[in-house]
Amino acid sequence: MKFNRLHLIAVIGLMVVLSSCHSRKAAMKGKPGEIVKAPASIADKYADMMGVSKSDITNGRLYTFIDDWYGTPYHFGGQDKSGIDCSGFVQLLQQQVYGVTLPRVTSQQVTVIKRKYEEELKEGDLVFWDYDGKKFSHVGVYLQNGYVVHASTSKGVIVVRLHDPYTYKYFSRCGSVIATATEGASL
Repeated sequence: MKFNRLHLIAVIGLMVVLSSCHSRKAAMKGKPGEIVKAPASIADKYADMMGVSKSDITNGRLYTFIDDWYGTPYHFGGQDKSGIDCSGFVQLLQQQVYGVTLPRVTSQQVTVIKRKYEEELKEGDLVFWDYDGKKFSHVGVYLQNGYVVHASTSKGVIVVRLHDPYTYKYFSRCGSVIATATEGASL
């Protein structure tokens, strides 16, 4: 009797895991750069977080990627779920969401952007900060409505307002990735 109950619990658990994996993979279908609809739960979560309408969450690949990495701890030089740094996170996001190849380190990522004023920022643009007196020492990705995603040294991968009082004082540059710079960029 116990074996049957444990077997049933294991089967139900497996079904839950497989169904949740399916919903994430559904949003990541297609090729990087293609826009796919976000699952309702992810659209609701990020619309609430950024104060936008659910219909404004149009890039399912982007928000599913962010949701998958959200809370991953910061680890300098890391690029996996056990820990990731800011430039590694941005490099993976750009590659898996937009199909764009970026250099691995922040100081090189800043060289492949076309500068913009922050009022001109569009989803997927890069945002740079100068921490500890070092130019372009931190990078994130602009989302919308004044929000960016980045790998924070203290909180891991998070979404914050660009004009957050703590981080904005270190803001230094932003811009769009130059398309020709993504072809054959070294990793």
